[in-house]
Amino acid sequence: MTKPTFDMPVRIRFGHCDPAGIVYFPQYLVMTNALVEDWFNEALCIDYAHMISVRRVGLPIVKLNCDFSRPSRMGETVTLALAVDTVGQRSIRIDIVCHCGGEVRFRAKQVLVTTSLDDGRSIDIPGDIARAIEQFAPGTSRVMQEETRS
Repeated sequence: MTKPTFDMPVRIRFGHCDPAGIVYFPQYLVMTNALVEDWFNEALCIDYAHMISVRRVGLPIVKLNCDFSRPSRMGETVTLALAVDTVGQRSIRIDIVCHCGGEVRFRAKQVLVTTSLDDGRSIDIPGDIARAIEQFAPGTSRVMQEETRS
């Protein structure tokens, strides 16, 4: 069974590229951060800016694994696809694939942890966020596990 994904096209711009004319690898992380923000805003219907600035809930990356398989060049439009691997009490494991023309360019596995921006400590994923994420991780999240125990 294929997991649902949130897809975002990204046009590769001059500012993404190094002097060789290909995406400078840290720019992929800038793109994946934008992908997570857009996923929250558009797919989860959770206002990311409000979550950060008003609710004071952060979502830093605590683990990151990247594979770079093919270069992307200025002028191309790549697609970033986010899939949820698992949802824990305080963390979300996501897989991101960047592809173009049927060719994988970049893969990332990230672990994001919910934190209090007031004291920097990890916190449980707020219920509304966990429920929203559930649509991307059916059967694998703590929300589903809690409901089956009841």
